Parts: sequence; structure tokens; C-alpha cells
Amino acid sequence: MAKPYFASGGPLALSHRGFSPEGLENTLTAMEAALELGFRYLEIDVRTTSDGVVMVFHDERLERVTDGAGLLADHSLAELSSVRIRGVEPIPTLAEVLERWPDARLNIDIKDDASVQPFVDVVEQAGAHDRVLVASFSDRRRLRVLRLLSRPTASSAGMAVNALLKVMSPLGLTGWAARLARVDCLQVPRHYRGLPVVTAGFVRRCAAAGIPVHVWTINERPEMEALLDLGVSGLVSDRANLLAEVMRGRGHWPLVD
Repeated sequence: MAKPYFASGGPLALSHRGFSPEGLENTLTAMEAALELGFRYLEIDVRTTSDGVVMVFHDERLERVTDGAGLLADHSLAELSSVRIRGVEPIPTLAEVLERWPDARLNIDIKDDASVQPFVDVVEQAGAHDRVLVASFSDRRRLRVLRLLSRPTASSAGMAVNALLKVMSPLGLTGWAARLARVDCLQVPRHYRGLPVVTAGFVRRCAAAGIPVHVWTINERPEMEALLDLGVSGLVSDRANLLAEVMRGRGHWPLVD
């Protein structure tokens, strides 16, 4: 049975780090912009400060997108309070995002081991089990989180399990392997190292096993249309405005209850 996170009918549209052509990724402003476009699902990343506060931030270091420097993990919440993304927006905490938008569904990529217990604590305190999906490139990290949570929570496969399910798919073992790995969906690139991942057969076999396939990061209309025609269950995009147009044109919107 699908977890409550997947309650929306039709393919899911996920806005990658919110929506900000100005590069204000993973900020409250970017998330608000995506939600105003009609998105219900946001893909975000989290890392944890030196004093155990879960922040919505992608990179290990601050330099690429902020006016700060060094590892985020080496800074306390107080030290990060003056840091600004593109010199404009503060780095939000996961707790404030969950509190601000109680109806939004969050696809959360847990970027470091230090975030495991603090992330669990935030989800438990907010009672957000049904509106988050636990993701990580590390299946070990992902499974640690799932074991610590008090209630079942949606989860997508990491790199190792994605590869395993791709190999096992032609053998008809997709569903069995997904259940064993505590996986509710696969989130994959269309190609990996030049090899096709998302093929008609793969999508068909995953669908037969009850495993949705979400594809990232898709930013061009023809590719969005082609993947939806193929039957994928979700798309992740930086160009939320374009994805909204495509989804609306195919009769899948509005997605907000």
C-alpha cells in the first residue's frame, strides 16, 4: 500500500531546491515561489550545524552560493545567522520549513551522517512522517534514519539500491528487492555515465511491481513530455515554471489540495 506521501493522483512534479532563476536555491523565497506556481512537492537538501541544527542546504561548503566560507558543519546556528545566500537570503532550518508549510510534501536528501539523529528529531517533533520522503545517495544513511523513526516514512533508493534494482528488474525481482531495501520509489537520472537508466521496459517493470520511478533533473520541455509519455511517475526540475506548464497542459494540475 502506498504511503500517504504519495496521495496525489497522477505523476508528481517536484521543484528542485524550490524555484529561483536568481539562484536562491533551498531558500524560503524559492520554496514560496514553487508553491505559488502550484507545486505541492519540493525537493530539498539538509546538512547539520556544529550544534546539531538541521539546515536546508546542499553543498558541503558555503562558498558557492553564500557570502560565507568554510564547511557548514563547522558553523553553529548563531554563526550561520549572518550568512546570506547570494548575499540576500538566510539559510533556513528544516524545522521552520515544516512549520511554515504544513501541507507541502518534502523530498529530503540527507547529505551527511551528522544529520541522521537531528533529522529524526525534527521529523518526530513536527509529526511530519506522512509528508516527508527520506532520500540519500547513501543507502546506509537512509536506512539508519528509517530505523530511528517511530513511524513508517516514505523513502527512495540510494545509489547502491538503484543499481541493484536496475540489474534485478529484468529478472522480475524489482518488488521483492524494493521491499527488502525499504524503498517506496526510485529516483534516478535518465542516463548514468552514458548508459540509459530510464527505459520503457524498466518503467513498465517497476510499475508492475508497484514502484514509482521519478527522474531528475529534467529541464527541457521535449524531455519532460517524452518521459511522461513513457509512463514515469514523477519529474524533478529546476525549471518549475516550465514543468508547471507541461503538467497543466496534460491535465495533471492543480496538484495542491
